[in-house]
Amino acid sequence: MGVKRETITLVGAGLAGSLLAVFLARRGFRVEVYEKRPDIRRVSTGAGKAGRSINLAMSARGLHALQQVGLKDEVLGMAIPMAGRLIHPVKGERVLQPYGQRDEEVIYSVSRGELNRVLLSAAERQDGVRLHFNARCTGVEFRTGVLYVRDDATNHVHSLRPKRIIGVDGSASAIRTAMMNVGRFDLSQQYLTHGYKELTIPAGTNGAYRMEPNALHIWPRGLYMLIALPNLDGSFTCTLFFPHEGDYSFASLLDPRQILDFFKSQFPDAAALMPDLTTLYLDNPTGSLVTLKCFPWHYRDRVLLLGDAAHAIVPFFGQGMNCAFEDCTVLDECIEAYWPDWETVFESFGRRRKEDTDAIADMALANYVEMRDQVSDPGFQLRQKVGFLLERKFPDLYIPRYSMVSFHRFPYSEALRSGEIQDGILREICDSISAEEQVDWDLAERLVSERLGT
Repeated sequence: MGVKRETITLVGAGLAGSLLAVFLARRGFRVEVYEKRPDIRRVSTGAGKAGRSINLAMSARGLHALQQVGLKDEVLGMAIPMAGRLIHPVKGERVLQPYGQRDEEVIYSVSRGELNRVLLSAAERQDGVRLHFNARCTGVEFRTGVLYVRDDATNHVHSLRPKRIIGVDGSASAIRTAMMNVGRFDLSQQYLTHGYKELTIPAGTNGAYRMEPNALHIWPRGLYMLIALPNLDGSFTCTLFFPHEGDYSFASLLDPRQILDFFKSQFPDAAALMPDLTTLYLDNPTGSLVTLKCFPWHYRDRVLLLGDAAHAIVPFFGQGMNCAFEDCTVLDECIEAYWPDWETVFESFGRRRKEDTDAIADMALANYVEMRDQVSDPGFQLRQKVGFLLERKFPDLYIPRYSMVSFHRFPYSEALRSGEIQDGILREICDSISAEEQVDWDLAERLVSERLGT
């Protein structure tokens, strides 16, 4: 793109950092990227061993960002479509709850590690991008503008003076930690009483899937649940969401016999497909789940937070990655509108995104209760069916909240507000019926028109 405009320093080469490097390079900037981990394309880091989910659910916002930089088709080639939630009761028939009503309304299971490798290679192919691995940010002096980076191989600390820093270094962000010392910086974090542990259902003979591959499998059990997402090799990555403490918890479930008995009683069909269940359970770490909100996300025209560094959320709406990728597209739009006034670029980015990232954080927390407690409830299932009927009858007014979030790019805050209105409509329609054929369409039309009409 001709002469490079200036250099931007990114701290973090995870999913958001590597994608942002591509966006910035395509805008004509030089990009220096510092990542504390080794290059995962050359060293196996064992994603699950770090306590992080090794499967992600990609939907419209993430796909749009990838399309903007020409990577959508490549990523879809390594993704598996999932058309809905397949509910596994302790006893009885499994139930598929579709995510949407159209063939294209699916989400995609994708490997975190493989996606990160694709994005790193894409960044490295850009003219002007340099990736530095084993380069750990240890702090920033905002008064002097010095960024400290330690070479983990030699323990040597380098002092850098970048003009522009973007912290894309995740929920444990070193850049955000440094910003806390500047003053007038709001930060709140809320840990769930539940954590998670990764398990695996291996592939069958010749890589065959041993469960339906085009669905997100859920074993809802009230206070806890198990989920499973498909992998390209025929296996499934399973995640147990479980209390940290209590009678049924990670703290109490420690003995191999006890673990096996628990899974056989609560998740019998899954346990039958996990030959290494107790070994994986005892060997794999227990991860924590945190919602993190902070503001402002920038310091003058010099430092910006983006992605999980600014707004970490729990994974129950499948939007953490999608939200961070949408950050990249919004920042790109702000650069288009306001560069070279970086303070306005950064300020406008935060102003545009804060309400929406708070909204998806709240929806993600609420969706945990839905997945864990409500998906097996006949009343919830009836409301979902009636919601699809309303969408078909009033397509210009009624778009289900899940669809607004996952299949469209409505602002998250709009989806939150509409979802609350829709929930009230559905409850009023469904309180006096037991089947979708009994819907009072005069009532439905009046409620939708009054509450969702313009």
